[in-house]
Amino acid sequence: MKLLFVGDVMGKPGRRALAELLPGLIDRHRIDYTVVNVENAAGGGGVTAPIMREFEELPIDCYSSGNHIWDKKDGVAILSEEPRLLRPANYPEGNPGSGVYIGETPIGIKVATLNIEGRVFMKNLESPFTCADRLLAELPDEVKVRFVDFHAEATSEKQALGFYLDGRVSAVVGTHTHVPTADERILPNGTAYQTDVGMTGPYESVIGMRYDRVIRRFLTQRRVAFEVAKRDVRLAGVIFDIDEATGKARGIERVLEKYES
Repeated sequence: MKLLFVGDVMGKPGRRALAELLPGLIDRHRIDYTVVNVENAAGGGGVTAPIMREFEELPIDCYSSGNHIWDKKDGVAILSEEPRLLRPANYPEGNPGSGVYIGETPIGIKVATLNIEGRVFMKNLESPFTCADRLLAELPDEVKVRFVDFHAEATSEKQALGFYLDGRVSAVVGTHTHVPTADERILPNGTAYQTDVGMTGPYESVIGMRYDRVIRRFLTQRRVAFEVAKRDVRLAGVIFDIDEATGKARGIERVLEKYES
């Protein structure tokens, strides 16, 4: 089977690129299942009900996220209502939502999506390693296709989790830094891996925000209001070829498509 993952959708430019490019991408590559990270969809942080209605018009099977999923109040409420919208699983108990969703392809292949957040340079959450162990132990044995969105800052932490889960999941990809890495590969025991998929949004920017605003903050060391940039918009993603009988990855391909508005 073919699984497509689309990296962090950044604001309105990212949403427009996703709406325009995703259907054709799915058709050309004969994608069976699609996961999209939406944590930055609302102006760079969180999601809202109107934005989720936009996404519902697209062929998306599951939505992953990260630390910014908490940025919009109505987006947090959606976590309790929409099981396909995930938040990182290693937040403390009592938070709304879930970090795991099991969906199906049109021909009935079950796919588990796991959403986990890193700790290095981020929050003091449950260890992503023990969290992954716990989540995998709870999955039914018949769910062979297992995809992990690891939303983390540090390259070393992402690579370590990839090797830690090698052979136990179909794929581990990193999100959060918004910069696509050129290290896509299949690890020794059959898990596809990429350190960061990159963002779906404006690349004439500093990780999606207007670069003049970001430079001003660095120069002045004062708070400067950020704004989502608009130029050089691209869709960043990765396509996996997975053996649905074993859950092992057979192939991995980076995607970086230009959006011509």
